[in-house]
Amino acid sequence: MASHTVTVGFDLDMTLIDSRPGIKAAYEELSARTGTFVDAELAITRLGPPLEQEIAHWFPDERIAEICDLYRELYPAYAVAPTPAMPGAREAIEAVRRAGGRSVVVTAKHEPNAKLHLSHLGIAPDAVVGWLWAEAKAEALREYGATVYVGDHIGDVRGARLADALSVAVPTGPCDAAELREAGADVVLTDLTAFPAWLEGHLDGRAAGG
Repeated sequence: MASHTVTVGFDLDMTLIDSRPGIKAAYEELSARTGTFVDAELAITRLGPPLEQEIAHWFPDERIAEICDLYRELYPAYAVAPTPAMPGAREAIEAVRRAGGRSVVVTAKHEPNAKLHLSHLGIAPDAVVGWLWAEAKAEALREYGATVYVGDHIGDVRGARLADALSVAVPTGPCDAAELREAGADVVLTDLTAFPAWLEGHLDGRAAGG
C-alpha cells in the first residue's frame, strides 16, 4: 500500500478540531469589547463559512473589516486553548503518513490561527492553507494534487468536486449525512475514527485498479 502515494486534504473546523468552545469564547470577548451583542451559542451552530459572513449578522457593513480584524487579534488568546481535537483527528493524519502519503489542511480560517490550533494540539499535517472557502478550496487541492478531501460542510463537498477530488464527508459539523450526500459527497463516514480503515480500503482498491 505504501508505494501508492496519496495526498489527502482535510478541512479544519468541525472536521479536525471541535472549535465551538474556543470560537464561543472569542465571540463573547468580542461582544464585551465592542458592546455589541453577538449570540455566540447561535454563531457556533453555523461554522464553516468565512468569518465575514457571521460578523455581518451582528455589525453594520462598514464595520465588518474592522471587527473581523479585532476578532482575529483576540482569537489566539481566547480560542486556541479551549479547542480540542475531534475524535480520530490525529489518527486520520497519521493514517495518511503511514500510507506514504501527505496531508494538507485547507480551511476558510485565518491561516496563522489555523496553524496555532494544529500546533497546540500536536497535529502535524504537511501543509496548511487558509482563507479558502467552498469552491475556492479547489485551488489549493489542485495545487497540492489532493485526490481526496475530507470535510464536514456542503462547501467542502463543492470544493472537492471542483478539484476532481473524492469528497469524503463527516457529519460532525452543521450539515447532517443526508445533506452531505445530497450535495454530492462520494463517501460519508460517521466521524474521523472510521477514516484510517476507509483509507486503507481505498488505496488497496486503487492499487488493484478498482
